[in-house]
Amino acid sequence: MADDTADQHSRAASGSGSKNEKGAERQVALRVLVYVFVTHLIAGFIWLLFYIGGHAGK
Repeated sequence: MADDTADQHSRAASGSGSKNEKGAERQVALRVLVYVFVTHLIAGFIWLLFYIGGHAGK
């Protein structure tokens, strides 16, 4: 009887697992996009500092 309950719980968990996996995939994709965007902002800021520093004496 305990095995039947465990089987029911595993079936219920696997049925909603696809929804959780899609949500997890979206979270990962969003996190990657944020990291790429922030990295480019930081790189652009550093490039701007070098550009301004290189033209400061002129």
